[in-house]
Amino acid sequence: MSQSVLDVRDVQKSFGAVTAAQDISVSVPEGAVYSLIGTNGAGKTTFVNMVTGYIKPDSGSITFGGRNITGLAPRQITRLGIHRSFQIAQLCNELTVEENMLVAGAIHASGRPSFLRSAHDARARERAVATLERFRIAEHRHRLIPELSGGVKKLLDIAMAMAGDTKVMLLDEPTSGVAADEKFPIMDLVIEALRAEGVTVIFVEHDMDIVTRYSERVLAFYDGRIIADDAPDEVLSDADVRRYVTGAPA
Repeated sequence: MSQSVLDVRDVQKSFGAVTAAQDISVSVPEGAVYSLIGTNGAGKTTFVNMVTGYIKPDSGSITFGGRNITGLAPRQITRLGIHRSFQIAQLCNELTVEENMLVAGAIHASGRPSFLRSAHDARARERAVATLERFRIAEHRHRLIPELSGGVKKLLDIAMAMAGDTKVMLLDEPTSGVAADEKFPIMDLVIEALRAEGVTVIFVEHDMDIVTRYSERVLAFYDGRIIADDAPDEVLSDADVRRYVTGAPA
């Protein structure tokens, strides 16, 4: 069995009277592909935000590669190799696809937006183009963001998150805003590109077809708790998951 790269132990988080995470424990093996499912407010985003440093847990621990990262700032966690993409692509509309990649590369390299100093470096440009080619969007490199389809925007957002030395990638609804006929080709590209780099993948998704097809293991969240943690078929057939998550007949 692969060595665990991310360990979350007994993590809890409350916002006033609302418990957003309750006794969350997860161990993710290196190179695995996990998915997180649950209705809005179930705790998925809170989990992702705690792992990436945007929220500090009230208690419990988060360990990455044997190092305790609980409470570290997002920038510190990113530089260690835990990267994320967002449900709504974080792109600069005034820049081209290549320029967005160059900015992302400069930020990953220096920890701050040093676009003017390093983004025009020839080696940085080579790396940017190579990443765009990996995600098969290099043909769009000179286009502005508003000219792109939803699918290409998604791929660019994930490519930008890969600009640094990525070890764990958290994807927030990678197929949202994507045309139905694009969702499988895009996920094929994303998973292929991340696996080729040996990246561990954790993605949040509401589309159960995507969850079933690409996940090795599924974590089902409800009311701040993990109510099921198993292979996709086992989780999606679980009575509580059908009742509280998918709404499928029991």
